[in-house]
Amino acid sequence: MTTPHIQAKPGQFSESCLLPGDPLRAKFIAERYLDTPTLINETRNMLGYTGFYQGTRVSVMGTGMGLPSCMLYAEELLREFNVKRLIRVGSCGSTDPHVALNDMVLAAGASTDSNANRQQFAGYDFSAIADYRLLNTAVEKAEREGVNVHVGKVFSTDSFYHPNRTLIKTLNRMHILAIEMEAAGLYSVASRYRAEALAILTVSDDLLTQQHLSSEQRERSFDHMITVALETAVCGY
Repeated sequence: MTTPHIQAKPGQFSESCLLPGDPLRAKFIAERYLDTPTLINETRNMLGYTGFYQGTRVSVMGTGMGLPSCMLYAEELLREFNVKRLIRVGSCGSTDPHVALNDMVLAAGASTDSNANRQQFAGYDFSAIADYRLLNTAVEKAEREGVNVHVGKVFSTDSFYHPNRTLIKTLNRMHILAIEMEAAGLYSVASRYRAEALAILTVSDDLLTQQHLSSEQRERSFDHMITVALETAVCGY
């Protein structure tokens, strides 16, 4: 049951899988948060692990950056490895004055400048939304963690260095909370496979004030995000 990009064996992935973009963050999550983590994929250095969190089996795997890469791994995980729920954990840039550094953003929906979702939806605009059960659970877990959490819309872009200099004003006008690079594609693939998906994001950059978290600040704030993601992944299973 291997695929061109995932060389795991049947049954090695759990039904719940966290998806950081950086494969080294997948390694960090596995080694720091999971009990008895086992490396199950290292093809193209896109590391994947399965272990246990609070007695429940859970996996974590890197996806790389951007919609195409995230969608590729989501497709193979859902289609070939019987994964049922995918939770993206990553950083984002705030585009709203009420969303500050270190805040957590739960992406209820994701707009995009990518054409990837239209390719799956006969050229029409696809409504890329999170799974309600996962979203509702994550809100509850985030509030228990005591973090400042925002639930709303994000913008998934194909361009990290976006050429449109007025983009942030447009996003702010439409009450888009943050920019990131994967959620819209993840939600469309999950919808096609009747799977659950959610993007949980930490604000690492304030695009209005041009403030940024340091490496140490990122690690501390990401701890809350990963805990919320894991609590959400295993809740009810």
